[in-house]
Amino acid sequence: DVAAAAGWDVPDLVDTFLQAGARFIQIRAKSTPGGQLLAWVDRVAALAGDAWIIVNDRVDVALVAGTRHVHLGQDDLPVRDARLMLGADAVIGLSTHTPDQIARACALPVDYIAVGPVFGTHTKDTGYTPVGLALVAEARRQADASGARPVVAIGGITLDTARATIEAGAGAVVVISDLLRGGNPAGRVRAYLSALDEV
Repeated sequence: DVAAAAGWDVPDLVDTFLQAGARFIQIRAKSTPGGQLLAWVDRVAALAGDAWIIVNDRVDVALVAGTRHVHLGQDDLPVRDARLMLGADAVIGLSTHTPDQIARACALPVDYIAVGPVFGTHTKDTGYTPVGLALVAEARRQADASGARPVVAIGGITLDTARATIEAGAGAVVVISDLLRGGNPAGRVRAYLSALDEV
């Protein structure tokens, strides 16, 4: 929806991000029919090179497209089932929003733990209020104590807040709307990479 509102075709926008240096792309399209989503993921996978293409929610699409990387929410297919379907080498991330959810995620076979929404966001209705940087720090503490998995912060992150989010304990930030601010997504990706390279 964000890509369409900005006048972009999803694969073209992803290609722009990749050409600018992005190495982790999540395809999130909750209202898109499965066939259209699969077509996008197929096109994007052909462009990705060594970048990771992570499919939001849809384990079936990740399997058929051969990307085998997924991001799951609290109400999606259980992580253990996804792991059985995708295999040991697949990348599986899980969204968390509370300390208890983080603790449960730490006991699951996930490759990264996402935490958020860190700040207020209008991109999606998460059903959760902003958790702030304190929960990012708590996620980092719990992840380190249970095996040092990466923490990925999501929700309302901008170029102005990305550095503080990394300093709070995130290994990466997920950005949606702010990458399209100003109408130059390639330049925005490069600005993020430059800013975060210094952290």
